[in-house]
Amino acid sequence: MRSALKVSERRACQVLGQPRGTQRYAPREDEEERRLLARMLELVREHPRYGYRFITALLRQEGWNVNCKRIYRLWRQEGLRVPKKQRKKRRLGTSEGGCVRRRAERKNHVWAWDFVFDRTANGRSLKWFSIIDEHTRECLALEVNRRMTSDDVLDVLRDLFVVRGVPQHIRSDNGPEFIARAIRRFLAGASVETLYIEPGSPWQNGYAESFNSRLRDELLNAEIFENVPEAQSLAADWRSAYNHRRPHSSLGYQTPAQYAAGCAASAPAAPTLQQHSRNQEALPIPQTVLS
Repeated sequence: MRSALKVSERRACQVLGQPRGTQRYAPREDEEERRLLARMLELVREHPRYGYRFITALLRQEGWNVNCKRIYRLWRQEGLRVPKKQRKKRRLGTSEGGCVRRRAERKNHVWAWDFVFDRTANGRSLKWFSIIDEHTRECLALEVNRRMTSDDVLDVLRDLFVVRGVPQHIRSDNGPEFIARAIRRFLAGASVETLYIEPGSPWQNGYAESFNSRLRDELLNAEIFENVPEAQSLAADWRSAYNHRRPHSSLGYQTPAQYAAGCAASAPAAPTLQQHSRNQEALPIPQTVLS
C-alpha cells in the first residue's frame, strides 16, 4: 500500500487500522532456547540411538523444565531422526601414527586434517573442515557447511592434489569421514599413506589440534555467523590472513607462506596426481577440476 499509493507508514496503518508496532516488531532471540538446543544436540551425538522422548527424559534429569512437545519441535526443526540401521564403529590407528613418532620433514611430507564444530546465530550447527601442512604450517583448505560427508572430503582432496601435489602421508583421527572405505581407497590409489592416531588420543594429532585452537580463538569465538555463505566468506578471508599475514612463532615469526617459499627450493618436488597415476588406475577426478 505504501509503495502503490506513495503514503507514509503512519498513514497506511491509520487507514488499515493496523498498529504500527506490528510493522516494526523484530522477534528477540531466545537465549534459553539456544542453550537448550545446544545441549539437546550434544546428547544426540552422545546417544545416537535415543529418540526425542529419551532425550527429553535426560534433559529433565539435568533440571530442564521441558516437555516432549517442545523437544519434538526442536527435533523436527533440526531434521533429527534415529538411524534405522545401526552400523558398528570401525576403530583404526596406533600410537605409531602420532606426530611425535612420525614427524614431517619437508613440505608436502605430512598433511593433517580435522573437523571443528560451531553454530550460526540461530543455533544451527556448522561443520568446519581444515587441512594443514605440518611442516610449513600452511592452511591448505578451510571449508564450512551444515554437514560434510566423505564425498565432500574427496572433492577437496582432488582439488588440492591437482593444485598442490600429492603428500606422502595424511594424519587424522578416527572420524567416520576419514576412515570411510571410499577415502582409504582413494588415498591408496594415490600412494598416500594414512596415519591414524590412537583412538581417544587427540594430542597425537597435535598440529591439527593447535591449528583448531587458533581457528576457534581468532575466528569462531570472535564472529557471529548469520548463515553459511557468511561463514564461508569469513573462512576464506581468515585463511588468507593466516597464511600470508599472521606470523607463526614456531617458524621464527615468519608467515607460513614465507616459510614455505623459503623451503621449497631445498625440498624435493611433491609428485603430482598425474605422476602417481601413470602406473596405476586413473583416479576419478572431475574434468572441470583438471581443466
